Parts: sequence; structure tokens; C-alpha cells
Amino acid sequence: MEEGVRRWLVNTSKWCPSSQDFSSALSLFPPSQRSSILRFVKSEDRKRALVSRLLQYALLHQVLGIPYEQISIKRTLEGKPYLECDKDVTEFPNFNFNVSHHGDYVAIASEPLCLVGLDVVSCTIPWKETVTEFIQNFSSYFSRLEWDFIIGAGNEEQILVEFYRYWCLKEAYVKAIGSGLACGLDRVEFHHAGWTNINVKIDGTSSPHWKFWLLDLGEKHYISIARGHPRSAAESYKSTLKRVDFSEDEYFAGFHLPDVSFISQTVEQLISILQDAKKA
Repeated sequence: MEEGVRRWLVNTSKWCPSSQDFSSALSLFPPSQRSSILRFVKSEDRKRALVSRLLQYALLHQVLGIPYEQISIKRTLEGKPYLECDKDVTEFPNFNFNVSHHGDYVAIASEPLCLVGLDVVSCTIPWKETVTEFIQNFSSYFSRLEWDFIIGAGNEEQILVEFYRYWCLKEAYVKAIGSGLACGLDRVEFHHAGWTNINVKIDGTSSPHWKFWLLDLGEKHYISIARGHPRSAAESYKSTLKRVDFSEDEYFAGFHLPDVSFISQTVEQLISILQDAKKA
């Protein structure tokens, strides 16, 4: 199952396409995907959306061996992407993936059995707001303990980084279960030792069926990954999974798979994968 654990990352600041280059990359996708990319007004948002689709199609083709024309990516009502495919990949009993983008980075992560959630953050604040004003908008999403750690982190820059670290983990959890809702996140409390050995308590009770990782990408960007039990999925997302119930041995075989490092991909590499896939 280890082949189903993938982590890919693209630094979009290194891709500055001409209008022709962008249109050429866009033409790789079916009309429905093109329209979902072009609905964004700002060029940077369009670029991130395009790179996100490149990552999804390239990873699904390369890992699962699905012919390009058979790749069908749908979204739940809450916006979580999933693969709609009749192909049964026995070595990956519950293959699922998640994508995220913020700032300079777009990323994708996949798991063969457990739920996977992914979030990228860039430690920025909206124009004309102080750090205190900005983070106060989100205070209801944190437990008292988490909030005390955030506001006690040091100077304004340190407070902002601490806020984003906790927020990144909470977003990864929400995206893993596919709820699409941030309400009630104060019930989801994270504990850590120097941002390693991260664990979570839900409603005050430790949840040993969840693992989390938080990585520093540099230049004030962070990325988090959540891995959890399929039975935790929101109902709408649960219906897209191949299986939800696993024996303890089956589940722990997936849960204890080693995490892997992120592989940096270029847009040109992803385009090449898809071009070759379309020719096959």
C-alpha cells in the first residue's frame, strides 16, 4: 500500500506563463474543468486553480494507472474532490486525495486507506488590519488552551505564525473528513511537543485514530497533513469512499504506513505527464 502514499508540491511563483502557455495547459482538461478554472477573476487565482488540476490528474494517472480519458474528478456538496472511477485497485482499498493552495504553493496528498486532509498556509494578514485585529476574527475556532498559546507566543510576527500553525492543522482535519464546515472547531484541540508528535482531542477526549504532521516550507509558508479513520468522514463524503469499515488489523496497516516527504514538481513536468497520458 505504500505506493498510495504520495505528497507532491508546486511553487507557482516559479511559473510565469504567457497567455499562450496558459491556454495550452488549460486545453489539456475537459470543458467542465476549464470553466471551473476560468471562473476566477484574478490571474494568480486562475494559475493556482490550473496547477491544482494538473496535480490531481497527473497523480491519479501515475499512481492508479487510469487512462487519461477515464479520469473523472467530482466534488461533494461541501467541495471535497474525489475520484469517480469503476476501476478496482485492490492494493489501494480506499484511495483518496486532497489538494490545497495558498500563497506560492499548491500541493496534493493521497492515502491508500485512511482519510487524508491537506492544508497550505501563507502567514499573511489582510491589508489595513493589525495582527491582533485579524486573528480576533477567528478566536471562536480555538479552544481556550490553544488561544492562550497563540496570544502568548511573543511579538506580533510570532503570534501570527502560531495562529497559522494551529489553523493549518484544523483545516487539514476539516478537509480530511470532508465536512466543509469550520463551526465547532473549538472542540478540536491540538497538542504537540515543539510541533512534533502532534495529537488531537475532540470534545476533550484523545483521538488515537488520527495522525498529523506540520512542515515549514520556508518563507512563512506551512503545510499540514491529517490521516484518520474513514468512519470519521462526513456523510456526503463517506458515500464516495469504497469502504468505511475495516478490521483493526486492516486499518492499522494503513494508519501506520510511513509518511513520505513532499516531492517538488514543476508545472512543465506535470504537463509532460498529461501530454504523454493523452497520447497513450
